[in-house]
Amino acid sequence: MLFAPDTKEALEFVVALANTATGASRTGDDELVTVAELAELLAGYPYSGRIDHDAAELAAVRETRDQLRALWVLERDEAVTVVNGMLREARALPFLARHDGLDWHLHATEPDAPLAERIRVEAALAVIDVIRMDETRRLRVCAADHCVGLFLDLSRNGSKRFCTVRCGNRVNMVAYRERARSGKDH
Repeated sequence: MLFAPDTKEALEFVVALANTATGASRTGDDELVTVAELAELLAGYPYSGRIDHDAAELAAVRETRDQLRALWVLERDEAVTVVNGMLREARALPFLARHDGLDWHLHATEPDAPLAERIRVEAALAVIDVIRMDETRRLRVCAADHCVGLFLDLSRNGSKRFCTVRCGNRVNMVAYRERARSGKDH
């Protein structure tokens, strides 16, 4: 699946942010409870503009995380309503920008807008591309039992089922053990 580089980057950030939540994270615990954890997350994704590094910003980003997790699993028509609402709420006005060694890409908020608002708007712009390409089925929740991790399926045939290799291996091992117990695997 081919998305524009800024769309792919924004969607990958949504996955990283969403997968800091309890039950979706590597540890199973909420991995976004301190300002330092937010800074660590942001270090891997170049957000330009204002970053306050305070508790209020952390709370707003955590709320945004919940909104984006909910958006991820919506049907196409429902997602349109949510995306349009996010853009209206931020009074988003798309424009092309080139900075920090990146080629032309879309922004729709000013650099001094709050971080959580910029995250929501960039995610909404990315989801617009997904909706327009009728590829919302590429926004997935892990198929492993007891995992609520999100992932972006960029495989050619759209058949990816698990958020990580670890989840896939765990499911396969459980299935193997079940077959071995029933004597069906020789």
